[in-house]
Amino acid sequence: MVMRTLAFAVCATFAAAAAQAGSTGPDIDKVNGSIRVEEGQLAGDLETVNGSIYLRSHARADSADTVNGSIEIEDDTELKSAETVNGAISLGARARVHDTVESVNGSITLDRGADVGGKVSNVNGRIRTESARVGGSIETVSGDIEIGAGSRIEGGILVDKPSGWSWGKQRNPRVVIGPDAVVQGRLVFRRDVDLFVSSSAKIGAVEGATPTMFSGATP
Repeated sequence: MVMRTLAFAVCATFAAAAAQAGSTGPDIDKVNGSIRVEEGQLAGDLETVNGSIYLRSHARADSADTVNGSIEIEDDTELKSAETVNGAISLGARARVHDTVESVNGSITLDRGADVGGKVSNVNGRIRTESARVGGSIETVSGDIEIGAGSRIEGGILVDKPSGWSWGKQRNPRVVIGPDAVVQGRLVFRRDVDLFVSSSAKIGAVEGATPTMFSGATP
């Protein structure tokens, strides 16, 4: 009985380590087509061009990368990283991404309880969190940022200045830090922004902008 218990414990330890290291499912690579990982399934690296990637509830994968497509990650899913060019990324409730979430020309949405271990960034498009955690920074150039109530951002915020030529006056990005939100680290703004901070939020040092305080749910 002792040997059986010990063997079971060893197997469980190896299984947990394998699960933490990554999924055991197959890689999927497509051109001109979408990729779907169905509910509860395992997958490896997911790559496509001209197609979207969908992870249904309780699915798990390694990376998700696409060009000209969105990435939709449903509730209680898990993967290492998500990157797209010309597409949106959405994380469902309690979805977990261990590393980065990056989009070029696309919005990023983190629903209630979502957790990203690394950076969340884009160039254009709104970034919105709702009672979510980001272990790294939130970064954008021209997108709006909405840190929803109860969210926690541990690596600060960066709004960088555009590179290259720009024609005419550009609209200021709108940055809202909602009630009971926490933003650790510096909030750095290298271009003009409209910054609104809830009176119940906790934030780090602000560089390059003057916060407008507000009470209530929204400014």
